[in-house]
Amino acid sequence: MNLSKIHHIAIIVSDYEVAKDFYVNKLGFSVIRENYRPERKDWKLDLRVNEHTELEIFAEENPPKRVNRPEACGLRHLAFSVDDIDAAVAHLTAHGVECEAIRVDPFTGKRFTFFSDPDDLPLEIYQQ
Repeated sequence: MNLSKIHHIAIIVSDYEVAKDFYVNKLGFSVIRENYRPERKDWKLDLRVNEHTELEIFAEENPPKRVNRPEACGLRHLAFSVDDIDAAVAHLTAHGVECEAIRVDPFTGKRFTFFSDPDDLPLEIYQQ
């Protein structure tokens, strides 16, 4: 078996319109598909991260909250690569997204920071 790349990452959100605005208008991902599933009474939004990876957004009514942040079993955080972390932080800040202080990874020497989506999912940007 050759698991060569990640096809998609799926997350559940509590408010479809708020999440769509955040991931499309603030983070800049483009919409591939947007579908309402009446049998499940939810939305499924597929977003393009890059040529290989998609982000699936599922909007369900009353999803359970995260147990704690970020140290729960399961997904700890989702990290995205950026060329210029200072420009990325400036973009996020201009769009009302609060970022933590930029830190340096002691193992790689690369700069990174964390911020959260509207449902408090920890997200990271990591300078290439």
